[in-house]
Amino acid sequence: MLPYSRQSIDEDDIAAVVEVLRSDWLTTGPKVAEFERAFADFTGSREAVAVSSGTAALHAAMYALGIGRGDEVLVPAMTFAATANCVVFQGGTPVFVDVDAGTLLIDPAAVEAKITPRTRAIVAVDYAGQPCPYQELAALAKRHGLALVADACHSLGGAYQERPVGALADLSAFSFHPVKPITTAEGGMITTDDAALAKRMRLFRNHGIATDHREREAQGTFSYEMIDLGYNYRLCDLQCALGISQLRKLPGWVTRRQEIARRYDRAFREMPEFKPLAQRPGVKHAYHLYVVRLDLKGLGMSRAEAFRSLRAAGIGVNVHYVPVHLHAFYRERFGTAPGLCPVAEAAYEQILSLPIFPRMLDRDVDQVLATLRQLVTRRANKV
Repeated sequence: MLPYSRQSIDEDDIAAVVEVLRSDWLTTGPKVAEFERAFADFTGSREAVAVSSGTAALHAAMYALGIGRGDEVLVPAMTFAATANCVVFQGGTPVFVDVDAGTLLIDPAAVEAKITPRTRAIVAVDYAGQPCPYQELAALAKRHGLALVADACHSLGGAYQERPVGALADLSAFSFHPVKPITTAEGGMITTDDAALAKRMRLFRNHGIATDHREREAQGTFSYEMIDLGYNYRLCDLQCALGISQLRKLPGWVTRRQEIARRYDRAFREMPEFKPLAQRPGVKHAYHLYVVRLDLKGLGMSRAEAFRSLRAAGIGVNVHYVPVHLHAFYRERFGTAPGLCPVAEAAYEQILSLPIFPRMLDRDVDQVLATLRQLVTRRANKV
């Protein structure tokens, strides 16, 4: 099975982890600050805070902003559940916003229509790796006094108007899950230019305790104080060493993802049954995912049938995502229902994510395209 994505681990990565295993610090050690500094430099931000997952990164961002009961946060319907869950974790209410039909990125006009006196923040998801229209979103946020958060879990290595992802919003959250642009097995990061927000997030990731073990060791003291309710969201030194090693290779990996995407783009000019998502001008697309809309009438089959046929042929396609407001939890807890975000709902019925990852070979791309052509040929033979 050719997966839709997978990690890339080499001997440099393994050596970096082994070096930490032989050191005195496995967690709360020097590699954490080293990874944070390297990541901040890469993204052009002043601060980076390492945490245990992309979900933890989003949760820490909501905590840093003081989101709580009675607050509303605008989130796109087309995303993974964690984007909305992080608001609920803090007692807030996620308000689902529809997406642009061409890009499946959050629609600024729909955002403005959903702003109320209770709105505190906008979360923009860089779906598939394409940065959102941050210029419009930042203007909206400024006009209404809102925080702007980038869920950049797909877009590390991308850019918007020549500014790197990570420096486009008040807070930007990243994931280092194995299928993401780089991996630390599990892990996440938040970037910001606001030192006060970074300090709050470092407190939050460490149980709400003002100092960590290494800081107390350096000060020669055992004393510590919990000053707020936090979580154990720390990222250990083993993972940070892997992250540092991976980050060095990211530019080349993004280039390879873009090469694969261009091959797909060219092929689909002659296969109208598969329509790639639109790309906005002025963006550097990181291509965490390569998503196509299926012309179901042209194919003569449902998306479920196409999914099963491709996987039976060894092509590990996937679907990203079930619109969050359609999940049972949100329907039962918040009263959401079909029809709330019609563009996202219609897209969900048509989309497939095709394999794309840095170690994917040209012959793998050819295999995917040949299998898609067979689907088209099967329909033509039936007619």
